[in-house]
Amino acid sequence: MVLTWRAPVLAALGLVPVALLPRAQTVLVWTVVVAVVCALDALLAASPRRVAVVRETSRSVRLTQAATSTLTLTNGSGRRLRGLVRDAWVPSAGAAVNRHRLDLPDGESRRVRTALLPTRRGDRAADRVTIRTVGPFGVAGRQASLEVPGSVRVLPEFASRRHLPSRLARLREMDGRAAVQVRGEGTEFDSLREYVEGDDVRSIDWRATARRRDVVVRTWRPERDRRVLVVIDTGRTSAARIGEAPRIDASIEAALLLAALAGRAGDRVELVAFDRTARARVAGATGPRLLPALADALAPVGPVLLETDWTALAATVEQRLSQRALVVLLSALDASAVTTGLLPVARRMATRHQVVLASVADPEVVAAAAARGSSAEVYDAAAAARTVLERAAVADVLRRHRVEVVDAGPDELAPRLADTYLALKAAGRL
Repeated sequence: MVLTWRAPVLAALGLVPVALLPRAQTVLVWTVVVAVVCALDALLAASPRRVAVVRETSRSVRLTQAATSTLTLTNGSGRRLRGLVRDAWVPSAGAAVNRHRLDLPDGESRRVRTALLPTRRGDRAADRVTIRTVGPFGVAGRQASLEVPGSVRVLPEFASRRHLPSRLARLREMDGRAAVQVRGEGTEFDSLREYVEGDDVRSIDWRATARRRDVVVRTWRPERDRRVLVVIDTGRTSAARIGEAPRIDASIEAALLLAALAGRAGDRVELVAFDRTARARVAGATGPRLLPALADALAPVGPVLLETDWTALAATVEQRLSQRALVVLLSALDASAVTTGLLPVARRMATRHQVVLASVADPEVVAAAAARGSSAEVYDAAAAARTVLERAAVADVLRRHRVEVVDAGPDELAPRLADTYLALKAAGRL
């Protein structure tokens, strides 16, 4: 039994008879009256356990977008149901207003909707549905919490999508669908055309020139049907917070933009999220199925507080790739982690594949390195500057071993990685 605000008001009204007849019996009689009224009101209230509840939710929604949880309640209690319904969710589901008043005759159904605005990726689970009914006097009632399963998968936001149109325009230029055609070593031959001033003399086809008695040059188009393997490091370094989000979120944004661009370029994209074992894997998805498959697989992926097993990761890469491919490692450019684990693996992979290491730089560290306002800031600047120099030194070591390094802030990492992919494709290095 639950009591409403009317129960203490009813008890307070007993002050009137007590004032008129100041005896212990008066208090006892009024207490019995209040208890009987509350018990009778609760007895006449509809039973919340005889209410059938069905939950309907959106299967998935992107982070920062709204979803809806719909409860269909059918009153089978035999009485009119008056009360309150609470549709409970985990806090990160963002169910701000989840209490709904209900006035439901016997045998009828009603739908109540709760707006959700998730604040984290992953599967956001629903909690129990609590139904509180009150009797005809509104003094007391009944309450029950029912298990009604439900969840919403919150996909990555993919805010870097805004960079895709400009990169696709550059890809169309490289692909020859626009006026500009790319010429360079390692690309696929497209056609011949007459030489014009400004063309690279290395593109002249001398045999065709001799046959036509006019100077002609080869035009090229970017390679297609190349393999692109994106590896997201989910080890402990991915848990570090860069701004308001963990490092892994920026890595996921960069992976999605690169996959969207490579998929439109005709390349075959695969993805692995790995620390000591594979946390997510996408292979074989092409065309319009690629991005939904990646977003769905990456939605529940989070950082794991374990050291990444780079030897096992290298074995996984070699198992997936039998020919030369582009391998993109999204990990931290941490000096100790790179030199002890990543460097030997990246050096070995670079002998067979084109390897790119993309890492998220912390803007706060860069800002601290330039601060000189006080003595404390000077010490902080010295520590930050040392961190920046260590990252630069590690990047130089990796580049000497033919590993491309992309080191940028969380907002710039995705477009910088996409630009690196386009540059490699234009140079025929995939």
